[in-house]
Amino acid sequence: MLSYAVLFLIVALIAGVLGFSGIAGTAATIAKILFILFLILFVVSLLRGRQG
Repeated sequence: MLSYAVLFLIVALIAGVLGFSGIAGTAATIAKILFILFLILFVVSLLRGRQG
C-alpha cells in the first residue's frame, strides 16, 4: 500500500511539473489518503503484535 502512495505522489509531481493541475491535485489527494491509511494499518499491526 505504501508503494501505491509513492506511485501516486510521483504521478502528482510529474503532472504538476508538466502543468496538469487537475490530474496533479487528484493524484496528490489519492497519495495522501493511501499514506494515511497505510499509517493507520501500520499502527494497528504494531499494537496487535504487542498483545500477542
